[in-house]
Amino acid sequence: MYANPWIRVREDRVLNPRGGPGIYGVVEFRNRAVGVIPVDEEGYTWLVGQYRYPHRCYEWEIPEGGCPAGEGLEDCARRELREETGLVAEVVELLLGDLQLSNSVSDEKAYLFVARGLHQGEPEPEDTEAITVWRLPLADAVAMARDGRIRDAMSVIGLLRLDAG
Repeated sequence: MYANPWIRVREDRVLNPRGGPGIYGVVEFRNRAVGVIPVDEEGYTWLVGQYRYPHRCYEWEIPEGGCPAGEGLEDCARRELREETGLVAEVVELLLGDLQLSNSVSDEKAYLFVARGLHQGEPEPEDTEAITVWRLPLADAVAMARDGRIRDAMSVIGLLRLDAG
């Protein structure tokens, strides 16, 4: 029904749970979603802030992006971290994987990483991004995830999981 470089939308004809005819709209994502939580030796992390058009508001999030077919998940986590914050990590470890972000309407899968051994470089945002970078104590970012100041699902899941150990 619709396609662009990031998504494809299709409508399937299905039988509903009672056996009658129905339709099901599905958003297919061309990329896997990857997020990374950088944590330094002092217990600080970095959030990125940007305006999110669908919700019409500014949001704070962990560095995130799309991982195209052919790119490894860890490589994508490293790339997104460098592009959005300028940080280069010595170690990137999978925190959670194969998350379903909106499984009633999309096939999107997400993977969350933790990055350590950080070295600062220059951010390289994409042309579609206007990002603000914020370094803050990890405990403050977790508090923001708990009290609703961070609403992005990947960020909330990742920060709370990291905090839980």
